[in-house]
Amino acid sequence: MTEPGTEISEDLVRDLLRDQHPDLAALPVREVAGGWGNQMWRLGDELAVRMQRMDTGPEAQLKERRWLPVLASRLPLPIPVPVREGVPSARFPKVWTVMTWVEGTPLDHGSITRGDHAADVLAAFLGALHVEAPAEAPGASDRGGHPGECTEGFEHFLRAVDLGHVAEDDVRAVWDDAVAAPGWEGPRVWVHGDLHPANVVVAEGTLAGVVDFGDVFAGDPAWDLAAAWVLLPAGGAPRFFDGYGRADEAAVRRARGLAAMKSLFLMLMGQNGDRGLPGGKPGWGPAGRSALDRVLKGL
Repeated sequence: MTEPGTEISEDLVRDLLRDQHPDLAALPVREVAGGWGNQMWRLGDELAVRMQRMDTGPEAQLKERRWLPVLASRLPLPIPVPVREGVPSARFPKVWTVMTWVEGTPLDHGSITRGDHAADVLAAFLGALHVEAPAEAPGASDRGGHPGECTEGFEHFLRAVDLGHVAEDDVRAVWDDAVAAPGWEGPRVWVHGDLHPANVVVAEGTLAGVVDFGDVFAGDPAWDLAAAWVLLPAGGAPRFFDGYGRADEAAVRRARGLAAMKSLFLMLMGQNGDRGLPGGKPGWGPAGRSALDRVLKGL
């Protein structure tokens, strides 16, 4: 999960704090369930320690350190903000970061019961996020391009998952329509890039925060607009797009195809979780199936 023989434990987290940020070392430390690329440890009531785990390089955390303080001040929902930097050492040879804690329950362990409110909140959040990014903002890497550039990944997910009652041709039709849609012709805007149920938190039945910006990039907002189907309950997508107000027909087509691909990914992660892969998510399977059903029905 990290380097051979390295176990991420409470003792390790506390030792790292003692070595590099001793003023924080006395705060209570407790593990936060979940995580894939990174493992989170709650630090006191207001902070968290983000430990690099499955990520093979430091780029994701370095992006968060650089850009989240810039983005946080103008977003209408809380996001984590880096407050201290941890450097690789003999004790732990990867980067780690102390960040502000975003209060709420991850959506993959909670639910949205106030669908209209959540659709309005998501529209406001993405409307504020999707502004033109500076020239030095990171571009898309393995994700973020036009759906036509992502067909290999889509095909992999489609072959790997058990579709159950869903017809493969119906899923392909949505994807093919996204591939045929014109590409993004606007300016490079800030994009979260990885909006799914584990990367948002809910409270009182609605969206309360957004986390994990390790994939943040500047590019096509359709990658985030897919959240209209992936995150919101049935009926939420039309209200979201009305509130967002800036998505043309091509963007909606691209977003719907990307939502289908993200749904398949969630289903695959659910299958892998049952077999005990590190960070696997058995609960993601039902979330992915529900999202795919909404995509196919256009809800």
